[in-house]
Amino acid sequence: MNIRDQKSSKLDSILKNLNSFVVAFSGGVDSSFLLHRAHTVRKSGIIAITIRTPYIPSREIDEAIEFTRSFGIKHKIIDISFPEMIRNNPIDRCYQCKKTIFTDLLSFAEENSYQFVIDGTNADDTGDFRPGIAALKELGIRSPLLEAGLTKKDIRELSREADLDIWDKPAMACLLTRIPYDTKINEGTLRLVEEAENMLFELGYPGTRVRLHGDLARIECMPGYIEKIIHNPDKEHIISNLKKIGFRYVSLDLEGYRTGSLNPEKREI
Repeated sequence: MNIRDQKSSKLDSILKNLNSFVVAFSGGVDSSFLLHRAHTVRKSGIIAITIRTPYIPSREIDEAIEFTRSFGIKHKIIDISFPEMIRNNPIDRCYQCKKTIFTDLLSFAEENSYQFVIDGTNADDTGDFRPGIAALKELGIRSPLLEAGLTKKDIRELSREADLDIWDKPAMACLLTRIPYDTKINEGTLRLVEEAENMLFELGYPGTRVRLHGDLARIECMPGYIEKIIHNPDKEHIISNLKKIGFRYVSLDLEGYRTGSLNPEKREI
């Protein structure tokens, strides 16, 4: 048995020993793999809960619904209004958001007799600026992928082996990550970013980020897309559409997409 299979076996053991639990299900690769594995291992005693807030892309919600429907997994969507403590996009927004969301999930679990709440944090997540992980620890949220030592690469490979079409799905963080810290957020701004990214997705640039800097859109795209955008007739179409959406200036970031490009240089709060 190779190392990845050992981790996979450990994950199954963890899930079997948790009795009943709520899976915090965003629709991303990690939580989708975790949910599918939990459903495969247990069949009963679990429910997927997807939180819908103004800063979660609606496409993610639609894909979460479709995923659970395709596998016959029990699923519920809970709507949460914009927490006022993160309205100005503070540096600890992830901590505050996770604290709010997972407190609600714990309440749901208690009211509906589920013993645990679990999430899709993986072993790679501990190496980035992720203050939300501190909130999960404080609340006693279990992270089976992390506990089993599974990395993002492991999860994608295991998802592919399980014929899950999400195995190569690009990461999709919340829309607040497109906006600089200490910037007042309104729903109009969020829809501006979402509309811009949906347009790029439909043109064949999945995983592309549109970072907002005042009235400038900074496009971060996946490897291989930069030359395609520059040399493709799509370039003029992208520029005109982004200006119609509401941006005055459009820039293409030559470094391409990278996680947390708006994070502070110092990895501390």
